[in-house]
Amino acid sequence: MGTTANERDAVTNGEPLAALLAAGVGAFALGLVVILHEIGLFSPPTLYEPSGGVSGRTTLAVILWLAAWAVLHRRWKGRRIEPGRVVMATITLVVLALVLTFPPLWALL
Repeated sequence: MGTTANERDAVTNGEPLAALLAAGVGAFALGLVVILHEIGLFSPPTLYEPSGGVSGRTTLAVILWLAAWAVLHRRWKGRRIEPGRVVMATITLVVLALVLTFPPLWALL
């Protein structure tokens, strides 16, 4: 049996879109932490000596990703969000993260 217009309107998508955008935020956070480290403005502590400074940079990025996910999930839970803008924002953040983690860029700075 088909769904009615009211049933289709009742479908929410806030939670998965919150996870998607948070992934973009996490990727950008890693890129930002990496570039800040490379230009000497910020250096997170080494948390695991065999892996060196990358352990602190990635841990900080994961914390920022989880924080973004928690905030977005709480705000968008049970809501219907237009996915187009969220997807474009996520793609933009991931592309920026890739640029920031590109070693030839570090040489320019």
